[in-house]
Amino acid sequence: MSAPPDGARNFVLLILDSCRFDSLVAARPRTISRLGEIQRRFSYATWTAPSHYNLLMGLLPHPAPTNVFASAWYQRDLARFEERLGITGLGFEALLPRLWLPTYLRSIGYKTRALVSMPVLNPSTPLAADFDSYESMARHNDLAAMIPRLRFSDDHPTFTLLNTGETHYPYAPPDEPESQWPRIHGVHGVFKRLGAGQLVHASEAPRFFNQDRLDQLRRRQILSIDAVDAAVEMLFDALPANTWVTITSDHGELFGEGGYFGHGPIPHRKVLEVPLVEGLLR
Repeated sequence: MSAPPDGARNFVLLILDSCRFDSLVAARPRTISRLGEIQRRFSYATWTAPSHYNLLMGLLPHPAPTNVFASAWYQRDLARFEERLGITGLGFEALLPRLWLPTYLRSIGYKTRALVSMPVLNPSTPLAADFDSYESMARHNDLAAMIPRLRFSDDHPTFTLLNTGETHYPYAPPDEPESQWPRIHGVHGVFKRLGAGQLVHASEAPRFFNQDRLDQLRRRQILSIDAVDAAVEMLFDALPANTWVTITSDHGELFGEGGYFGHGPIPHRKVLEVPLVEGLLR
């Protein structure tokens, strides 16, 4: 492995799966807010897997810029990694030909590690390419359980991808018994069967339910952020000094807007609207 550039620092990218921008703002997370302002951004995709492909290309959620060419925005956005990583020379050309952030970082002396929660991100997917270690967690909603598994080196900086699902349906903190999770016909069955790698049938499609129920689910997502924020405090304590942390989401969630619940092939603003907050831990 090559020696890293002078000044290269650890970089942690934490994805709060399905977390809406306004849910994170409403939760008023004390620890996450230590990094800086919670920015309103927009994901490049409406579903977990394609969104993570974009994230690992280095394309973090964008602010919906106007009057710019896409190529010019990508160049400008990727240049932000110079600040995140503490190095120079990272741009669109540096990522060629693979356009894959883990590949580039390994080539300049980084360790690359991932801990993921969602089944569609499992180690058999192409997402695991060029990670030195890539693990699926036993539970979908336990960021705190990832922290003892973090590894850092004195000789090489580390890029760490974390994906956690407390903010994903059923919006449950890790200490809530499964018997207390909401039971929505179709949705709960689909979630459980996908987690087991089983096929989902059209007959299992969710039935419509009223807005009061949807509002309850949105409140659950907001409340689930309390557990995330407590785990983030543990995460900050575990990270080496001079680590850059970026916290964002892969996509948002619909709680009745436009007549929809959840996310997926739905081109609605609230599915694309996500938070982004980042900064350097000194």
